[in-house]
Amino acid sequence: MMGMLVSLLALFLLSPAMAGAAGELQPLSITMEGYEYPYPVAFLPLTIEGQDLRMAYMDVPPEGRSNGRAVVLLHGKNFSGNYWKETIRVLTHSGFRVVVPDQLGFGKSSKPNIHYSFHLLAATTRKLLDTLGIRQVAVVGHSMGGMLATRFTLMYPEAVTHLVLENPIGLEDYRAIVPYVTLEDVYRGELNATEESIRAYHRTYYTAWKPEYDEYVMIAARWRLSGEYPRLAMSSTLTYQMIYEQPVCHEFANIRAKTLLVIGQADRTVVGKSRVKKELLSQVGQYPLLGRKTAGLIPGAMLVEVPNVGHIPHFEAKERFHQELLAFLKY
Repeated sequence: MMGMLVSLLALFLLSPAMAGAAGELQPLSITMEGYEYPYPVAFLPLTIEGQDLRMAYMDVPPEGRSNGRAVVLLHGKNFSGNYWKETIRVLTHSGFRVVVPDQLGFGKSSKPNIHYSFHLLAATTRKLLDTLGIRQVAVVGHSMGGMLATRFTLMYPEAVTHLVLENPIGLEDYRAIVPYVTLEDVYRGELNATEESIRAYHRTYYTAWKPEYDEYVMIAARWRLSGEYPRLAMSSTLTYQMIYEQPVCHEFANIRAKTLLVIGQADRTVVGKSRVKKELLSQVGQYPLLGRKTAGLIPGAMLVEVPNVGHIPHFEAKERFHQELLAFLKY
């Protein structure tokens, strides 16, 4: 009995979702050592700007009979590959091989101080797929991952069979609506974030908050207690700069892959929204309008509008999202 109690206590203490739930928060390393992902994690070695780096990824084989196809899932800015766990399960059950990278600067990957660009992240994702022997993929991108998925599709059209954009950011050019701030100011804001401010921001993603969403708040809150957190804060600042300075919305008409947009209609996300002039707030981040506009720009694009759902349909409307995803991938 004593051994069982000790084992249960150890499980409680090691559980990432429970860490700090009953008391003081425990630090989490900026590369998430000890934080369990839903599937095994491997690393791709990279050398960029003279720095030896590691790109984390999950490569999940199909369950049962393979359909011979692969899907790559690209995460958003305030997340990493672990939040795709339900989508991975659905896809692998349907015979797909699923590759889920943590982009450089995110999740379990290295957090370098480099010039981040969507071109670079697309190129490292392509290198990962080449290393795994995958020549063609369906690309699914959520939020920032939608901008990356767009850039990847434009750079490597021969490699993309299907493109899925789930509430992507960058459907409008933020430079025209969000006042510029210096890198130092963005960095200072990252350093000054608190558990409460992080949770308040995450709440804007959803129409209704659920306790399981707090897992992703706690990851970010615990990172801030790490001695290495300033390094992560800088990489986060540099990826903000990437989003702000490298729009993709002017190139949607150049996409030739089969494309599906899944748009939660209650989403009003704008990167840098707190700095938008009050008189403009009602005109920006209007995802119902932005989704229709973007679908009109991409030749042959299909649009699925999901009512009463915010920024993350694969959380808030799991069954609908996965149903639409699987149907599209068969198209």
